[in-house]
Amino acid sequence: MDLTIFSSFLPQDDPDAALSFYRDTLGFEVRQDVGYDGKRWITVGPPGQPGTSIVLHPPGVDPGITDDERRTILDMMAKGTYGGILLATPDLDGAFERLQSADAEIVQEPTEQPYGIRDCAVRDPAGNLIRIQERR
Repeated sequence: MDLTIFSSFLPQDDPDAALSFYRDTLGFEVRQDVGYDGKRWITVGPPGQPGTSIVLHPPGVDPGITDDERRTILDMMAKGTYGGILLATPDLDGAFERLQSADAEIVQEPTEQPYGIRDCAVRDPAGNLIRIQERR
């Protein structure tokens, strides 16, 4: 099999805040911004990597989801325990400085992990955990 990761999905509960964070803070380009039935799906991705995207979607819109399940998702998002993604950069310190200057919610400053990776962690406006590893 020849498989690639094309898109990942992260929930967002404030499309404008999500757009600002992923476009203006992380520097991703907007690939699509689609409204439907009063909700917004925003697809973003790193410049120069058209085959990799993150779809920022309204929480709990999957077919067949119950109101209880939707509330659980929203509760988990509020705690920052629902979604997450791992990114990588050759300049972790520069990326971290940019995140700090944008007042991103810092979870962990750049740290040498015991398993041999140097990384940091932040939360996006919806509470999703974003870890950024340093590419060596």
